[in-house]
Amino acid sequence: MKGFKDVPRVVWLLAAGVFVNAVVSFTFVFVFLYLTGPRGLGAAQAGVVTGIGGVGLVAGNFTGGWYGDRFGHRRVLLAASALGGLVLLAVPVLATPLLYAALPVAQYASGVVRAANSALVAVVVPEGARRQAFAVVRCVSNGGFTLGPPLGALVAAELSYDWLFAGDAAGTLFFALWTARVVPARVAFRTPSPVALRAREVPSAAPDGGLGRGGVWAALRARPAVLVLLGAILVADVVYRQQYSTFPVFLADHGLDVRAFGLVIALNGAVILLLELPAAVALRRRPPLAVTGTGLVLLGAGYAALLLGAGAATAVAMMVLLSLGEILYKTTATAYVADQAPAHAVGRFQSLYAGVSVSGTILSPVAGGALYAVAPWLLWPLCAALAAGAGAVLIRLSARQGRAARRSATGEERRGARSAHETGSRRRPVAG
Repeated sequence: MKGFKDVPRVVWLLAAGVFVNAVVSFTFVFVFLYLTGPRGLGAAQAGVVTGIGGVGLVAGNFTGGWYGDRFGHRRVLLAASALGGLVLLAVPVLATPLLYAALPVAQYASGVVRAANSALVAVVVPEGARRQAFAVVRCVSNGGFTLGPPLGALVAAELSYDWLFAGDAAGTLFFALWTARVVPARVAFRTPSPVALRAREVPSAAPDGGLGRGGVWAALRARPAVLVLLGAILVADVVYRQQYSTFPVFLADHGLDVRAFGLVIALNGAVILLLELPAAVALRRRPPLAVTGTGLVLLGAGYAALLLGAGAATAVAMMVLLSLGEILYKTTATAYVADQAPAHAVGRFQSLYAGVSVSGTILSPVAGGALYAVAPWLLWPLCAALAAGAGAVLIRLSARQGRAARRSATGEERRGARSAHETGSRRRPVAG
């Protein structure tokens, strides 16, 4: 496939496992219904359990890469997948009080797997092909997510919720076995070539570019653009995940039921499946911060569309714009962080990005729900302004970097021309 020739075969094989696992990773969609239904918990108790689970997911994303840098990303992915699968398999037979611990552990393991998987892709893919590689993994993951919820609803209705956990556990354990088979241990530790390291964007203030064995925070301080990006993604994720919390409430308040919400969410997966890979190829040579910033602006435009009214047309427009923004910013930002990471801290950089990129699972429903309760008219304009503002910051930073690079290139050319002129002057013969 044109544009994907530099994506290693191991990534395609890994993506196949991701797809299978994503299809059956449906318990998180139905866990609240499971807790309030078969388990008989009240809404408040179920909220506590799922909230703690969300904390576990974020914590797993933040720490998975750190484990991988120390013990190996492949090894950590296998261990976390096995742990998560075994815990999910045990959920149906555990006493209800034990779910307060079991479900957060399963979510934590899921977060570790996500971070380790991103780091694994980052270290096996050469620079210049990471956007395409992450696009492949994201595309198949979204494809699995599109198929998963309808399948999970069928399983829960025709069989039982217990089979949801059994299926999810089987998929997670399969992913561990599949990864062990298709990803050789030696591949997981491949490092960038010296040419790739020299090509990285490293501030001149850091003599070694932060590539020594120093702490990850020192490496981050040497790369302030990465810190700015992480801040923008934090803001964006709080806005992005309103689609799963306040957006369905907004639709219901305006006469659109859960079926309409389900169709709109399915549209998200369809747009991503259709456009993710072509966009990754078409934009692979564009400045990553500018592409990411444009994606955040589109994310804001999606929520701004809801200001035109509450109806099927505006909901569809909102989701199409949001999906286009997601295609631009998520893959590009993930690859940018991988490209900027020091060789010894690829996993930790990916973990930081992974944790920030799911922080909205905790912050979004709390902040959005509180605002919607007191000033529902303010939520969508604020979401639009925050996302667009974060995007504008990245676009401006990218433009500033471009100007600095051009000035540097011009200065090199002038110094080279002056040196050549001086050399020529010294060699010019003196007249008689």
